[in-house]
Amino acid sequence: MEKKINKVVLAYSGGLDTSAMLLWLKETYGCEVVCYCADVGQGEELAGLEEKAKATGASKLYVEDLREEFVSDFVWTAVKANALYEGVYLLGTSLARPVIAKRQIEIARREGADAVAHGATGKGNDQVRFELTYYALQPDIKVVAPWRHWEFKGRADLIAYCARHGIPVTATAEKPYSMDRNLMHISYEGGILEDPWAAPPENIFLLTESPEKASDTAQEITLSFEKGVPVAIDGVAHGAIDLLTKLNHFGGEHGIGRVDLVENRFVGMKSRGVYETPGVTILMAAHRALESITMDREVMRLRDSLSTKFAESVYYGFWFAPEFEILRSMIDQTQETVTGDVRLKLYKGNAVVTGRRSPNSLYRERIATFEDDAGAYDQHDAEGFIKLQALRLRLKNFD
Repeated sequence: MEKKINKVVLAYSGGLDTSAMLLWLKETYGCEVVCYCADVGQGEELAGLEEKAKATGASKLYVEDLREEFVSDFVWTAVKANALYEGVYLLGTSLARPVIAKRQIEIARREGADAVAHGATGKGNDQVRFELTYYALQPDIKVVAPWRHWEFKGRADLIAYCARHGIPVTATAEKPYSMDRNLMHISYEGGILEDPWAAPPENIFLLTESPEKASDTAQEITLSFEKGVPVAIDGVAHGAIDLLTKLNHFGGEHGIGRVDLVENRFVGMKSRGVYETPGVTILMAAHRALESITMDREVMRLRDSLSTKFAESVYYGFWFAPEFEILRSMIDQTQETVTGDVRLKLYKGNAVVTGRRSPNSLYRERIATFEDDAGAYDQHDAEGFIKLQALRLRLKNFD
């Protein structure tokens, strides 16, 4: 027999799905519903949300500003790891889910709630990301995922349900695509994008100009890092939110950060996604360039070998898994020397590195030079080095 639910904390946006869920939870479980809205930079209008939630039956609404934590603890960590899922996706949605779910559990504890609920569907990755975080932080929590249990088949059913119960929604049955936005990116999926041969319509993009229509004048910027963390633009220090916001603006003006891919969801299916991630695309190029002069070769190779595992762990929802804690610690150690400046030129969809410098630079011009190296490197040593490397190759055909 299913355990009775007395109080549930619902991740709530005030949109069609979660508005219907709020009433459905009360009708189905006869429980108190506390609503929770996380601000991770989605830019949605939050005014009037509390009134709507309470009018639909919520006992209260929490609106939590998680932008600083999201960027400082999650986005910057991914930048330090140079994390890309399947070599392309910068993980904008994946990184936001654990910070949202973490605060939801904190509110559930504060409220003495015995359950949490989310609006993710049974086909996607988000249900896994939310629930793995819930269980990692509160092992005995009850999780309600309405899309896996209720009788509604789609948006038309939800609209009709809300209409019957006098719940105001602005949604229509036709939805050309699904969009998710935060301070790091915007993703577009579903609807008109489900055909992987169909080009994304230009009018869907909100953060970036098309490279063809982007500024004809290149913009040069200098980014400064301290231990792998971006801290300044053109010598002016910025907090995490402000810095990423400015880079999103710069990248958007120059058509930087668009990605169109078919990715492998954790649940097994393939899914086509279109993304805009202008600021972090610039940061990734700069960060990699700074590492090229500050990071030991074998340390870099080790870190790069961990980057794939890091990205997969984030994508699959294992941010709070024990192995991920170790991964994060190792990534942080690799960044101890990654301090310095990188100069980039932004132009027509490209972020081109034109210079890098660091007080921790391992680059030595007197050794690398093709001119007289003043004895810093004896070129005769290369002969023995090459012969030792060739020994196993020679042995294959040695008489």
